[in-house]
Amino acid sequence: MKHRGPDDSGAWIDCEAGIALGHVRLSILDLSHAGHQPMVSESGRYVIVFNGEVYNHLQLRRKLDGRIISHGLEERSESGSWRGQSDTETLLAGFERWGIRRTLERVRRMFALALWDRVGRVLTLARDRLGEKPLYYGWQGKSFLFGSDLRALQTHPDWRGKIDRKALDLYVRHSCVPTPWTIFVGICKLVPGTTLSFRLGDEKFFAYRELSEPEPFWTLLDAAENGKRNPFRGTEENAVNELDSLLGHSVAEQMITDVPLGAFLSGGIDSTAVVALMQAQTSKPVKTFTLGFKEAIYNEAEDAKAVARHLGTEHTELYVSPQETMSVIPRLPEVYSEPFADSSQVPTFLISKLAREDVTVSLSGDGGDELFGGYNRHFMAARLWPQLSRFPNSLRHIGAAGIRAISPRHWDGLYRAVESLIPMHLRLRGAGDKLHKIADVLGSDDGDALYRRLISHWGPADIVLRVDKHEAPQPVFLPGKANLSEKMMALDLLGYLPNDILTKVDRAAMAVSLETRIPFLDHRVVEFAWRLPFEMKIRDGQGKWLLRQVLYRYVPKKLVERPKMGFGIPIDTWLRGPLREWAESLLQESRLSQEGFFRPDPIRRKWSEHLAGKRNWQYHLWDVLMFQAWFESLH
Repeated sequence: MKHRGPDDSGAWIDCEAGIALGHVRLSILDLSHAGHQPMVSESGRYVIVFNGEVYNHLQLRRKLDGRIISHGLEERSESGSWRGQSDTETLLAGFERWGIRRTLERVRRMFALALWDRVGRVLTLARDRLGEKPLYYGWQGKSFLFGSDLRALQTHPDWRGKIDRKALDLYVRHSCVPTPWTIFVGICKLVPGTTLSFRLGDEKFFAYRELSEPEPFWTLLDAAENGKRNPFRGTEENAVNELDSLLGHSVAEQMITDVPLGAFLSGGIDSTAVVALMQAQTSKPVKTFTLGFKEAIYNEAEDAKAVARHLGTEHTELYVSPQETMSVIPRLPEVYSEPFADSSQVPTFLISKLAREDVTVSLSGDGGDELFGGYNRHFMAARLWPQLSRFPNSLRHIGAAGIRAISPRHWDGLYRAVESLIPMHLRLRGAGDKLHKIADVLGSDDGDALYRRLISHWGPADIVLRVDKHEAPQPVFLPGKANLSEKMMALDLLGYLPNDILTKVDRAAMAVSLETRIPFLDHRVVEFAWRLPFEMKIRDGQGKWLLRQVLYRYVPKKLVERPKMGFGIPIDTWLRGPLREWAESLLQESRLSQEGFFRPDPIRRKWSEHLAGKRNWQYHLWDVLMFQAWFESLH
């Protein structure tokens, strides 16, 4: 894990208890030896390995100092007995004074940690509320393993590494293996916002290798239900002021660092909002970074440059060639350590590499879409599904057949003929493929089924895996009074955000030893978003209404009002060109048959259709290719 922590390393071992803690450090706060880990608490009771940042740790220190002094207990004055300025030391002091749960409830925010209680002989694992930092754990043979990277677990002598076919089923649907599963049998990801503890010497635990269920210290469901019970009742101006203040405080906390700081800037709503709030709080130009592509359909660099010029940032942009971009692909299995197939992983790695040349910490705009309604599926649920669901299923199936009767290529031609008549914020890229995607979801029985189809690539109807039963456990759906669009936003926060977006950003950035921070995911911002009326999120067919009002205070509307682009690369054309030979070697029928995970026929059929230009199957094929490349890397 040296790439995750190149600056320092350490180990702490208790042979009698049979526990070992190891840590590699990327030094961000307190660069001295006082921040070295594993770290032992002042009393000697707790030992911790901690990955992440506690942004409010100085406030927590003041509370700890004040409480201890006011009760006349042992001295820890504000001038006094802290060994250093590390947030890890603050955490340990909190655990000793307040206990584990009460400390974690006070913490703002990203972390994964393992805490050993030498007195109670209890091991506790914990992960932050939204899942910004990874934490894997599980039994292999006689050993209980845990860590920030699956590859670290694989070095242990007891490692077995049997592939979990149910997890593989989930992977081909969602392009990632969702929490709590991993690609390996017996290894889990800790659910965000939970702790997991067991006591050494528990005979039942050691006899059956059973773990208690993770215990939540914060849940999105509670935040959503509390928001519905206590909705925001102020004016729209009040709401704009409140969001401006909450985001500003979150950004200010996350700008505290002892190393160089910057931000990713795409020129879109979310990243521009973060950079604008950063620049508003400092007289020095913020360092911003943008990746450019010569292919206009994927290029956001010009928009980002205009925003940077307006805000006065110190801006760096890098235009990358297809060759430079494709050179990243062989590294992906190493970077992600389990199958992961969001193709924007490639430019994310490149922008992280660019930023790391100048800074050690970079702020990101992720999370805005999930909180304030920024994805097409949120609009579809709000506008189209109420009308579509009025029609009988049989009629919707007929409509779907009519859409499929026209090829995506011909739909694209028809769309181009009328595109100028469509408002900018409603325009689509790849309209033909999106219409065929709509055809796939027209037959949904209800909103839950609609969502599952919208977020799936290979669906239940695609018998692509060699498994006895093509069934997989489904993520829990959010109950309550939320409408379908809000349910989708909640499920995106529970699933798509931590399993795809945050995984993509954390692994790509940490592969080059860059820490990323995400101001939108301050739990106070999340909880406020769930108090807002729906009309302050999606209005007149446009998402993120309230966030836009905040942004317009800092940036002219014309600089950011454009169709959402995402962060893509032309995988579709590369698979027909420079990546064709590589893909063909991984998709050989004989190879697929011999390995025994995939059924060759549906894959070969989609591959042939893609090469012929009949359909754009880039996402389905990339899912298979990333698994194949990852599986090849194991041997």
